[in-house]
Amino acid sequence: MPERRIVITPDPKRVRVFCRDALIADSDRILSLDEEGHGPVRYFPRADVVMTTLKSSDHRTRCPYKGEASYFSIETGGETLENAVWSYENPIDSVSAIKEYLAFYPGKVRFSEA
Repeated sequence: MPERRIVITPDPKRVRVFCRDALIADSDRILSLDEEGHGPVRYFPRADVVMTTLKSSDHRTRCPYKGEASYFSIETGGETLENAVWSYENPIDSVSAIKEYLAFYPGKVRFSEA
């Protein structure tokens, strides 16, 4: 399998994540993962995410460059957004910086830069 360029850098902005009107995450300690062939993805530390709004899902995917992704659904306001959040619980060594971080699907949540 050919190598794929992945660069992880700190994102200096403070970003909030909303599901409808509910605040799901608020962080200025975000990591931006820029993977060749994809746009950059922001990863939020779990400590800056309202984990009580997330429910672990049975859904899993595998990336040959990052490892197995686990998914979470967002439950807020009596509604559930299935598999709206993902995490690499045990990422491949080359991207180990994203361990304990979560990413959100842009089409399912709203981002606001402060």
